[in-house]
Amino acid sequence: MAEMPKRIVTLALNPAVDVAAEAEAVRPAHKIRTFNERFDPGGGGVNVARVVRTLGGEAHALLFLGGATGALLQEMLDATSLSWESLPIQGRTRISLTVHDRGSGQEYRFVPEGPVVAEREWRAMLDRLETVEADWLVASGSLPRGVPDDFYASVSEIAERRRIPFVVDTSGPALRAVTAKNVSLLKLSLRELEWLLRRTLPNEAAQEKAAAELMRTGKLDRLALSLGAAGALLATREEAYRVPGQRVPVRSAVGAGDSFLAAMVLAYARGAPDAEALAWAAAAGTAVVAHFGTAQVSREETEAWFAKILPQIRAVPLAG
Repeated sequence: MAEMPKRIVTLALNPAVDVAAEAEAVRPAHKIRTFNERFDPGGGGVNVARVVRTLGGEAHALLFLGGATGALLQEMLDATSLSWESLPIQGRTRISLTVHDRGSGQEYRFVPEGPVVAEREWRAMLDRLETVEADWLVASGSLPRGVPDDFYASVSEIAERRRIPFVVDTSGPALRAVTAKNVSLLKLSLRELEWLLRRTLPNEAAQEKAAAELMRTGKLDRLALSLGAAGALLATREEAYRVPGQRVPVRSAVGAGDSFLAAMVLAYARGAPDAEALAWAAAAGTAVVAHFGTAQVSREETEAWFAKILPQIRAVPLAG
């Protein structure tokens, strides 16, 4: 493309050192011997930025780092080609653990809540967002302890004032607080949408009705709903699209949602229409699950999946 690439800035307020390993069997009250350990820089915003960069986009990650574990994460980030910057915190950056049980094929994920962030520390991040150079702003991941539930709502106000499209992928009270704000793209899992609306959504019709409800009552431009093996749904104010799930051997789902979001935001930043953006998102999410580790995706695999998935996209009615 002739125009300059769009700079996608991601927020990672609760990043992690992601440890992945395999075990012959995970059993209670036994010492579980692991092997094939790998270490990846992780956390929603870090994963999104890494995948955007892998797919050829321009990304810059903003994150909190603290303690010896923060120094380890810094070392890992320095070994990548990712552009990033950190704001220091007193607490220690968390370490998460994923263990793949070879016997059962199940994946066990242990995710600590992370450090406590002081008010002066999270306010420093808001101040940085007032000046950071960004064409798109993505807030992905949980809020660490000490950060108020309306933090992403405050980020939305900054983005709106600066005329920067704002993308959110979070959960819990932080999710509820931000849905009342202007958001260009909200990415949810089915469980998160059910929690938000306080009801189960057992079929496609119920999901589409719920998406229409959220689009009508909120201030959203687009809603992306990831459905795991059942595919995904993308809703706008005028229309909606659905993509089926793809058959692929699953080695790890860690970072699949972040890869989905990264590819979708990059597609929109490049001017892609909604159907293509959904196809790119599904392609990246599909490609990543075949690999061990966190958000391990390649540009070539994603492009190959995109070519297969795009013809499968179908428009669906978004009844209110």
